Amino acid sequence: MAAPDLSTNLQEEATCAICLDYFTDPVMTDCGHNFCRECISRCWGQPEGPYACPECRELSPQRNLRPNRPLAKMAEMARRLHPPSPVPQGVCAAHREPLASFCRDELRLLCATCERSREHWAHRVLPLQDAADDLKGKLEMSLEHLRKQMEDALLFQAQAEETCALWQKMVESQRQNVLTEFERLRRFLVEEEQQLLQKLEEEELEVLPRLRESAARLVQQSSALGELIAELEGRCQLPALGLLQDIRDALCRIQDVKLQPPEVVPMELRTVCRVPGLVETLRRFRGDVTLDPDTANPELVLSEDRRSVRRGDLRQALPDTPERFDPGPCVLGHLRLNSGRHYWEVEVGERANWALGVCRENVNRKETGELSAGNGFWILVFLGSYYNSPEQAFVPLREPPRRVGIFLDYEAGHLSFYSATDGSLLFIFPETSFSGALRPLFSPLSSSPTPMTICRVKSGPGDVLAP
Repeated sequence: MAAPDLSTNLQEEATCAICLDYFTDPVMTDCGHNFCRECISRCWGQPEGPYACPECRELSPQRNLRPNRPLAKMAEMARRLHPPSPVPQGVCAAHREPLASFCRDELRLLCATCERSREHWAHRVLPLQDAADDLKGKLEMSLEHLRKQMEDALLFQAQAEETCALWQKMVESQRQNVLTEFERLRRFLVEEEQQLLQKLEEEELEVLPRLRESAARLVQQSSALGELIAELEGRCQLPALGLLQDIRDALCRIQDVKLQPPEVVPMELRTVCRVPGLVETLRRFRGDVTLDPDTANPELVLSEDRRSVRRGDLRQALPDTPERFDPGPCVLGHLRLNSGRHYWEVEVGERANWALGVCRENVNRKETGELSAGNGFWILVFLGSYYNSPEQAFVPLREPPRRVGIFLDYEAGHLSFYSATDGSLLFIFPETSFSGALRPLFSPLSSSPTPMTICRVKSGPGDVLAP
């Protein structure tokens, strides 16, 4: 047998009798004929048998289809040797017959073989021209709808572009407002800074010359007194004649000695550091702080809402745990501050003594010495009419604050105290490199019916803070 005949026979044996194309997933019926699985499944579309073989019409009570893997390999070889030729337009790809009708249910073109297949028995099949005329009317209606949609889309597009342009103008206008207002604020702050520095300089020029003049007079008086004392000590060493000689002049000079005391100058500066609007800005970082009763000294009495603390007259019977301060009259806030900016306010009222600040989480709470930064404490202590800290000598106050604001900027190492009443700066610690968790610290120091109260955060217009 010639080679072309072998190739043709291979091609014929690898072709499905239903789709007239190379087998795809071939299966064998009980009668021994082979078909593509999908082709025979379409032919046997009914749910129950008997099933007739499309080739020999032998009936089979069940769908006994066995995969034919050798035939699948042979079909793949034939497909490689003779790739299927491109299907020309208007020809069925499965049966190589002209497409003469149209299935309305599946919306696809059919050839005569496709139309006769069991798959399309129950479908609505129309001649090509009838189907084209029917669908053409629907397409024209769809085109009218789509054109209307296009008009609306173009209108919406124009509106969107107009909105974008308007929005961009609004953003640019607001950007200019922000730049202008902050530039105005910077100029205002510079003017306020210059005015405060000028007032401070005027106060310095008013008081310091008088103090220096008073100090110079005291130096002169001390020098004159030293000379007179030395003269009198020498005269006391002389014999009687020498001691009494010109004694009248010495006695007169002794009587003329009148020590002029230094001028009394108030030790409070009239000029305070107050940045307009700063406290209001810091309140953006306020947090809801409450007291931790497990850390409270046994002499301290906490309110039920854990926002107020005072020092009582009696010592309570509380467990002596490492977390509890004793003997120091302190209590910590529940917040652990590891990062970020934080602000809280404490109402101290007319208390004569108090201490506020922060400390490290791991400080020795049985500390009996000085609560300094070296020991992990950064606190401001108020004693009657002045305040101090272990890092700075006492500073007198004209008007003690009734409410104190504490601001912590952890990363910047910044801790400052403010009078929340007038916004003036009370004290600022030198820049510190904080490490580990910090806790707010509160200490009433002395017994008083007036408690120290953490101001409650209220949400609403203005976001005010209330005790």
